[in-house]
Amino acid sequence: MITRAQALKCGLTDRALHYRIQPGGPWRRLLPGIYVTSTGDPGRDQRLMAALLYAGEGSILTGQAALRHYKIKVPDERRVDVLIPISRRRMSAQYVVVHRTARMPRLHAAIGPIQFASPQRAASDAALSLHRLSDVRAIAAGVVQRGLCTVPALTAELDAGPRRDAALLRRVLEELEDGIRSAAEADLRVLLKRARLPTPLFNARLYLGDQLVAVPDAWWPLGGLVVEVDSREWHLAPADWERTMRRHAALTALGILVLHFSPRQIRTEPDEVAAAIRAALQAGSPIPRLTTCPAA
Repeated sequence: MITRAQALKCGLTDRALHYRIQPGGPWRRLLPGIYVTSTGDPGRDQRLMAALLYAGEGSILTGQAALRHYKIKVPDERRVDVLIPISRRRMSAQYVVVHRTARMPRLHAAIGPIQFASPQRAASDAALSLHRLSDVRAIAAGVVQRGLCTVPALTAELDAGPRRDAALLRRVLEELEDGIRSAAEADLRVLLKRARLPTPLFNARLYLGDQLVAVPDAWWPLGGLVVEVDSREWHLAPADWERTMRRHAALTALGILVLHFSPRQIRTEPDEVAAAIRAALQAGSPIPRLTTCPAA
């Protein structure tokens, strides 16, 4: 990747540069004033480097582009968000979305010259540009579930940034604070509230002495009840299915009642799911010697 200014500084004339980027030439214009000095489609790193060269010195990738670096699935694979100092003037161009900010990140990751904002900054910036609750849930829950940042860190990042377009992320943060770590668990939480059932602990850690027994999706200590949301996709692998069965056996051996529901059942059969949970809570009782630690 090379900028127009770099090419001229290396001794190329305007005429030589024009020759290289004309149709069929050895270079390609990728962004205004940014050229790729090879044929064929540019790779991901080339596109990211081109975005940073276009945005200027000290710019940092954020949003969905940075989240891809952290192995978080995002809805738009081509969009590249870049942070630049508020004093700099630069317009968005093609796949690059430029954000002028007075809060340039101090914490970041890097692959060579390609710099990425921290996971909490990237997730917060990405969420503000999204309009579907499911997309915001997937991103925010993803960075927390993978241990890339904590819920308080994500909340602090949101509080320090713009208030506009933050409603979806604030809703998701409320879910995360309750222990929610997936879209299916969020749907279960909504179902329980609508059915006026007691609120469980989501993703709490259950211990017998010093031994970790399980981290169930939903746990009612007073009713001795666990509800697991089982996705078919998750259980396609035999090892995952066997792990689920071992956990089920460990829980039932302690006298815990375990109910399994699919995400589809939660979405399409809410009354039946609520009735089963209500009946189990009425029949259940606390499990002695079992210690509960809420989700971190």
